[in-house]
Amino acid sequence: MATRSATSRRIDGLLTEYGESHQNATNKFIHWICVPVIVWTVTALLWSLPVPAVFETVPYLNWATVVIALATVYYLTLSIPLAFGMAFIGIVCSIINGAYDLRLPLWQTALAVFVVAWIGQFIGHKIEGKKPSFFKDIQFLLIGPAWLLHFLYRKVGIKY
Repeated sequence: MATRSATSRRIDGLLTEYGESHQNATNKFIHWICVPVIVWTVTALLWSLPVPAVFETVPYLNWATVVIALATVYYLTLSIPLAFGMAFIGIVCSIINGAYDLRLPLWQTALAVFVVAWIGQFIGHKIEGKKPSFFKDIQFLLIGPAWLLHFLYRKVGIKY
């Protein structure tokens, strides 16, 4: 992990370390498109999985919302403001998934878009000349979306 002082927060170290392999402007641009798309596709794929009967008694309870809740708990350990932002994104993804009504089943659309978005990510990292951060530590799959969100927070003056 990146070197940091004893007083710095864990989230700051994670965002800094993630940012080390995301310096190239083209790679950053690709991430601004592909990371949110990947977040949606993951929720859509999870949304599409069969659920136990007990889930069916609660509206919107499915594997996607369970994973969104667990991810929110993880984000709460890092930053309360980022956790609220990521929970909001999860809610937006859930609304999109619940409203999905195209010709193809949700999972098929999500899978196709997921593959294309990951191809974009790997192209960005090829341009960058650095491996994706999650090859070093799997938690960076959750840090990527928070990394983008922290830029938005800084732009509008929200402390994370």
